[in-house]
Amino acid sequence: MRAMAGVLIGLFLAGLTGASPAAAGDAAGSMTIVGNGPELTVIEKMARAFEKTNPRAYIDVQWDEISKPIELVKSGQAQLAVMGKPDPELKATQVAWDGIAIMVSLSNQTKEITTKQAADIFTGKVKFWSELGGPETRVLILDRPANRNIREAFEQRLGIVGQIPDKSKVIGPDDKAIKTVAGTLAPNSAVTFVSLVPALEAVSSGVPVRLLTIDKVEPEKPPVKDGRYSLRRPVLFLSKKEPNPLVEAFEAFALSKDGQKLLDEIYTPVDPKS
Repeated sequence: MRAMAGVLIGLFLAGLTGASPAAAGDAAGSMTIVGNGPELTVIEKMARAFEKTNPRAYIDVQWDEISKPIELVKSGQAQLAVMGKPDPELKATQVAWDGIAIMVSLSNQTKEITTKQAADIFTGKVKFWSELGGPETRVLILDRPANRNIREAFEQRLGIVGQIPDKSKVIGPDDKAIKTVAGTLAPNSAVTFVSLVPALEAVSSGVPVRLLTIDKVEPEKPPVKDGRYSLRRPVLFLSKKEPNPLVEAFEAFALSKDGQKLLDEIYTPVDPKS
């Protein structure tokens, strides 16, 4: 898939190595971006915009749910991987935050829980919602694929790595997870975790689901950005540590106001550069 995004900036993260990025419109060459998570749509938009502003640049976006993006960068088959955690052998540039919302049916009276209770829910220790002030129905855990960035971050944040019951039903894309919670035959029972922005959009569009407040903090973009809402993961660009002007130019764009505006469609931006 082609894609890339426009308007570069002369400034870039202090952590970047090598030469400064090319001036706006001067980026040239080809680059492959890889990933396996929910970032595909926004990365494609950024790639298209970048190519439009830099006609001598070509960006190929390759996405596969079963791929190993980090290994593709290390082997030289790709130049940039979009991931949720760093790798000691690669350079990491954070471009956004992804909040993680815990979602139940709107008919479930449970409205807020603690981090500890969230961990107990997803490890199977809480078996009935009535234990948390909810309905007299059994908790039905809807898990996410093991190779998804969101699942790994969710487990780590709750301290439950490897503890979600194997028998839990696994749901792939966020939109399918949301529809499953809303349409479960036992509507009071299902619970899952999804990226915050599509979860908020589902609530605002009238989908009968509820996002649980965690430790008295509501799942919203501002508390995700400042860290008050703890269920979040960084959206990272991983690349080799050796200088690559085209990679650096794309990273700089992602951190510009234009790039952050695109990321804001799906994620919580970091502070944009001028």
